[in-house]
Amino acid sequence: MQELKQLADDIRTELSLIMSETQKPFRASLAVAELTVAIHYVFRSPVDKILWDMEEHTYPHKLLTGRRSLKHLVKQITTLSNGKSHIESMYDPIGAGHGCSSISAGLGMAVARDIKGKRDRIVAVISNETTMAGQVYEAMSNAGYLDSNMVVILNDSLNSLHPKIEDTSATPINALSTTLSKLQSSKLFRRVREFAKALTKQFGRGMHEWAAKIDEYARGLLGPAGSTLFEELGLYYIGPVDGHNIDDLICVLTEVASLDSMGPVLVHVITKEDQLVEMKRSQTTSVSNSHQRVRPPTLGECFVEALVSEAQRDKNIVAVHAGKGMDPSLDLFKCNFPDRFFDVGMAEQHAVTFSAGLSCGGLKPFCIIPSTFLQRAYDQVVHDVDRQKIPVRFIISRAGLVGSDGPTQCGAFDVTFMSCLPNMVVMAPSDEVELANMVATAAQIDDRPVCLRYPKGAVAAIRDSISCGVPIEIGKGRVLVEGKDIALLAYGSMVQNCLRAQSLLSELGVEVTVADARFCKPLDIDLVRSLCKNHVFLVTVEESSIGGFGSHVAQFLSLDGQLDAGTKQRLDPYGQLSPDPCKHTAKLFVFLALQLDRFLKVEVLLHPFIVIDDHAFPVFANPSSPYYPFL
Repeated sequence: MQELKQLADDIRTELSLIMSETQKPFRASLAVAELTVAIHYVFRSPVDKILWDMEEHTYPHKLLTGRRSLKHLVKQITTLSNGKSHIESMYDPIGAGHGCSSISAGLGMAVARDIKGKRDRIVAVISNETTMAGQVYEAMSNAGYLDSNMVVILNDSLNSLHPKIEDTSATPINALSTTLSKLQSSKLFRRVREFAKALTKQFGRGMHEWAAKIDEYARGLLGPAGSTLFEELGLYYIGPVDGHNIDDLICVLTEVASLDSMGPVLVHVITKEDQLVEMKRSQTTSVSNSHQRVRPPTLGECFVEALVSEAQRDKNIVAVHAGKGMDPSLDLFKCNFPDRFFDVGMAEQHAVTFSAGLSCGGLKPFCIIPSTFLQRAYDQVVHDVDRQKIPVRFIISRAGLVGSDGPTQCGAFDVTFMSCLPNMVVMAPSDEVELANMVATAAQIDDRPVCLRYPKGAVAAIRDSISCGVPIEIGKGRVLVEGKDIALLAYGSMVQNCLRAQSLLSELGVEVTVADARFCKPLDIDLVRSLCKNHVFLVTVEESSIGGFGSHVAQFLSLDGQLDAGTKQRLDPYGQLSPDPCKHTAKLFVFLALQLDRFLKVEVLLHPFIVIDDHAFPVFANPSSPYYPFL
């Protein structure tokens, strides 16, 4: 046992160092170090299937399953930050996404195991955040009905099962609770309990129901508040267990693993994130200090400032936030308007329909959901909002690529799935000033839904403060730079990259027009026609997936007959491949050079460069690009 404790300490130290160097959140993983060691000690992965609901909890699991050697690549490819993937390792039976899916997937694996006559064990680890999502309870209810053997471990880092932890006392962990947890998990106790159930059935239904109520009352009296909910759903509750005591964890998990034909079991484990961070802070201070520097404000902070300005003028404006964790910038709105701010956690479906109800009640809801989490509420967006033309204002944060946050946080699809809706206004700002203007515009729209997206990261230009926004005309873009050779029609944050490309091309004598579309829907067709009329090439640039802004422009050009007139349209093939603005500008530069046939020579080196009119520029080639053979 001493060696296992030392292993947990080593994992915590290792993760503290890695995550401090990469400036990633690591408290959740630090809290589950002992739990991860105990799980791998009791269960035999990959034969036994271990599923994690939250990717933030998987870092110790990764280190224990042969991926420690990849830690040096974190800065470049963020190997440890991409959650779980069954493609990456045989120890990951299924990838970890946004949470709340592990019980559903685990139950499916348990049923498949039973049908095939196998005996492997299924373990699903969930957390407080994921218990906010409805899928967790749907899966628990179905697991109780099917009665397949599986183990659900609730990692309770909030130290309470109550949704409002300030309204209840912390779950106690003491000698009595530990003894009761061990007793509940023992095979003898479970068999006696099952025998008692069968015996009471022999005396009739009334006796059985009376005995069940006594059992529920006794377990509810001894267990923490909320524990009987899991029993009602059909899971046998065990806990609470100290998540930092490896001896207790192994004792309980060993008993649970030995239970055959006993149905689904939930083990309630208490962990403490803040205490562990405090313990290791002295070890990471020196590393963290090297990263302390003044940073420019983020677009999220600029949005909140603009929203606060609008809310001060309009008392009907309210904010609804959903998703995993709340952006710290929203604290400004929450502090100024505590009665007009609602954080519903990982309940995106509820957030959308809740916002629709607020709108029907005469308020102006701004529904703030990260792009990748809005996908989970698409049915509500379609039927509860757009189809009924209810004016909900969707603020899609962290849109586009998010770099080291990994693929599960990538928001590349919102332009596509929001712009295909018949009544939705879809817009994206190019900088913080446009963001404030679009917030003011959204506040004025009261006859249909609207959405605006902004990416993760700092603003394009540093300004002292964001003044009140000025509403802009719906469906109206603007021309930023006039040229005659090529027209760049950009959407959202890609406008800044096009301005950089224009600056580079101007030094080579290539005159480029840069236009800011502002709106994907309704599209500024007059602007598109003007660009087609005055340029041979029209290049659309966006940070989105196929079916987005460029597809809307291409459809209009085809229907309007612009392509018949000789206009050559190109969709930027690099817009969604790199979150690095400098790299993207270089890629866009290479793409434009290809269209202009101005190559003189290409040299493929360790760091390849392209030479255009005696000017060398770095190439960041993408093998999947149709132009890759030329690079």
